[in-house]
Amino acid sequence: MKAIIYTGPNQVETREKESLASSNTVRIRVSHVGICGTDLNIFAGTHPRAKAPLVMGHELSGTVESGHPHLPKGTAVTVNPLLSCGQCTSCQSGFPHVCETLKLIGIDSDGGMAEFVDVPVSNVIQLPSTLSLQAGALAEPVAVSVHAVRQSHYKPGDQAVVFGAGTIGLCTALTLRAFGATDPIVVETNKDRLRKAEELGFQTIQPQTVNPTAAIKEITGETGCDIVFDCAGHPAVLTELTECIKARGTIVIVAAYKKPAELNLLQGMFKELTMQFVRVYTDKDFEIALSLLAQETTYSSIITHILPPKKAMDGFSLLTRPTDAIKVLFDFGKGAR
Repeated sequence: MKAIIYTGPNQVETREKESLASSNTVRIRVSHVGICGTDLNIFAGTHPRAKAPLVMGHELSGTVESGHPHLPKGTAVTVNPLLSCGQCTSCQSGFPHVCETLKLIGIDSDGGMAEFVDVPVSNVIQLPSTLSLQAGALAEPVAVSVHAVRQSHYKPGDQAVVFGAGTIGLCTALTLRAFGATDPIVVETNKDRLRKAEELGFQTIQPQTVNPTAAIKEITGETGCDIVFDCAGHPAVLTELTECIKARGTIVIVAAYKKPAELNLLQGMFKELTMQFVRVYTDKDFEIALSLLAQETTYSSIITHILPPKKAMDGFSLLTRPTDAIKVLFDFGKGAR
């Protein structure tokens, strides 16, 4: 089968790979697969678990090829890539998404950047009949945003701010809107991403031209926001979080920080802030994400590039240098032929 293989730091190759189906997994014929921020970490050679050679890709859609006990061949599906142990305290307590040894398809085992991927039957999720395979590849990042918004305990009427207008940031803003938010504010330094947020109808702030906290205070009548989502993962953002939020507000850390960063804890204490860290998603979040994707076609607007597998290096280059790229998908359906 044709596969995009990570072979070492800053290098992927599209080549033929032997494909032997396992007797205890479901074989999925991949349609579309996205490049995630985690894939970029793998590509850079900085991910602590992913080892070359590896087929990356955990944001995918496709059709059942064989091995599913209930879904016939050709059924449109996506994959929940989480691999939990089922035995640790977190798993036994009903929280397998924070399993003590959590693994992911596409990181700890070969993933969806190939014509076929083999996954456990419990990880296969049927797509709604009205959802395209292209949009179905967004199920995983939308599930991340659903989990973040649900964990924030957002209530309609709350003023929410999202730092970062990459895939997760825009998905979070769109999910807030779907949950009833009429005026989420998006803060972003990249002009192209800021333009995309504006096209989607969001209020935007560009830190190079205006102080984010001052702008947020002006918008909120000097009170500050109720909830702020950090989808940027940059130390400079942390200095704004405790400033722009009102007393007893909630900070949600969605982005993964690669190194320890400073946070004004004293200000957090004086304001009696709540800080919520979130990781991936639950099965319920995934279910809600698919429902939102089927209802809200706007999510697909974050897809900026769809490439054939033979342009694998081009796809990663789009996201590792200054471009207008947000979500890049590889098309293993039409694009693979």
